[in-house]
Amino acid sequence: MNTSLKMDGSSKKQVLLSACIFMGLSHIIYLKQYIKGAIFALIEIIMIVNSPSLFTKIKDMIEISRWWKGISPAYFRLIDGIIALCVLAIFIVAYVVSIKSAVSSYNDFCLEGRVKSQKESMQGAVGKAFPIFGLTPAFILIVFFVIVPLLFSVVTGFTNWDEMDGHSSPGAPVNWVGFKNFADMFGGDSSWTSAFGRVAVWTVIWGAMATITCYFGGMVLATLLYEAKLKVTPVFRAILILPYAIPSILTVKVWQYMLNGSTGVINNALKDLHLISESVPWMTDKTIVKFVCIGVNMWVGIPYFMLLITGQMTAISADIYEAAEIDGANKLQVFSNITLPLVIYQTAPLIIMSFTHNINNFGAIYFLTGGDPKVTDTTSTSAGATDLLITWIYKLTMDQKRYCRGSVLAMLVFIVLAPFAIWNFKNTKSYKEGEL
Repeated sequence: MNTSLKMDGSSKKQVLLSACIFMGLSHIIYLKQYIKGAIFALIEIIMIVNSPSLFTKIKDMIEISRWWKGISPAYFRLIDGIIALCVLAIFIVAYVVSIKSAVSSYNDFCLEGRVKSQKESMQGAVGKAFPIFGLTPAFILIVFFVIVPLLFSVVTGFTNWDEMDGHSSPGAPVNWVGFKNFADMFGGDSSWTSAFGRVAVWTVIWGAMATITCYFGGMVLATLLYEAKLKVTPVFRAILILPYAIPSILTVKVWQYMLNGSTGVINNALKDLHLISESVPWMTDKTIVKFVCIGVNMWVGIPYFMLLITGQMTAISADIYEAAEIDGANKLQVFSNITLPLVIYQTAPLIIMSFTHNINNFGAIYFLTGGDPKVTDTTSTSAGATDLLITWIYKLTMDQKRYCRGSVLAMLVFIVLAPFAIWNFKNTKSYKEGEL
C-alpha cells in the first residue's frame, strides 16, 4: 500500500476512503497522527464489541409485541431500544467527525506542504477538542435526561400501551399500532374525538382569557398606583403583591374551600346578606366554574403583571409626558397614545410566554377543580368540564394508566406550543445580537 501523500489534492480520495473504511485508519496510515488515530480506532472497536447487545435491544424494541416468558415489561424494552439508538447515533456522529478530521488534516498538508509532527498534531487536536470535552458531560445529561425521555414519550403514542387493557405486566402483548391512536382522537372514536375537541377549545379559551385578564388587570392596578402619587402607594403595592408571594397552591385551595357549594364562606355570606336564597353552584355548574377558574387565576396572576408593568412605566422618559402635556393631551390620551403602546411593545414577548404558560398551567386548574365537574364522556375518557390538555394528560397517565393516549396529547401540545416558544426566543435581543 502506498502511504505517501501528494500535495496536489489527488490523494484526497484514498484518505477519504480509508477514513470511511475504519475510524482513524487514514490518520495512522497516511497522516502519521498515531494517537488521534488510535483514539478513533478504539471508539470503533468498543462499538463493534458492544454492537450485538445494542442491535439486540433495538430488535427487541421493534419486535415489542412478541410474548416472551420472563422478559422485562414492554416499557423497559422501549427505553433500552431508544438508548441503543441514541448510542448508535452518537457513534455515527463520532464517525463523521473522524472522517472530517482526516480530510481537514489532508487539506492542511496540501496547504503547508508537510505532514504535521506528532506534537503539532496533538496540540491542535487538544485545542479543538477542549470545547468538545467541556460540553461532553452536559451533552450526555441532555441525551439521557431530555432526549431519551422525550423519544420514549413520543414512541409510546404509536403503541397500544394501556394498563386498563393489561399491557403493563412482563411479557404483555404491547403492539405497534401506527397512527391508530391519532386516528381515534381525530374522528375514529366519537367519545375521544368529542372529548379532545371540547378540552382543546377550552384550553385555548382559558389560555387567552387567563393571559388577557391578568395582563390588563395588572395594567389597571399599575396605572392607578403610578398616577395616584400618594405616600401610601408602596403600602398598597405591598398588599396587592401578597397573593403572588404566597404559594399558589395554598391560594387556590383556600378559594376552593371558600367556593364550596354547601359550606363555603362566599355562599353563606351572600345568604346572610339576603342576596341569594339558594347556594350558587360555583364548582359544580359547567359554565359558572369556568368563570371561577379565570377569576381565581386573576387573583394569583394580576400582581405579577402589576409589578412588571410598573417597572416598564417608570422606565418611560418623563420628557415624553411633559411634551404631551404641553400639547394639551389629557390623562386618557397620554395613557392610550404613550403609556399603553410603549408598555405593550416592551412586554409583548412576555405576553406570548404567559399564554404558553397558561396553556400548561396545571396547578391553576387541577388544584382548584381537579378537572371537574364531570360530563357525559368523562367515564370513558376521564376528561372533565374544566380539564386542560395538561391536566387531562396527567389523569390519563397517572390515574387511568392510558399511556398511549397521554402520549398523543403530549405530542399535540408540543406541536402547538413549540412554535410560540421558538418564535419568542428568536425575537429576543440575546438571540439576534448575541448579547443581553
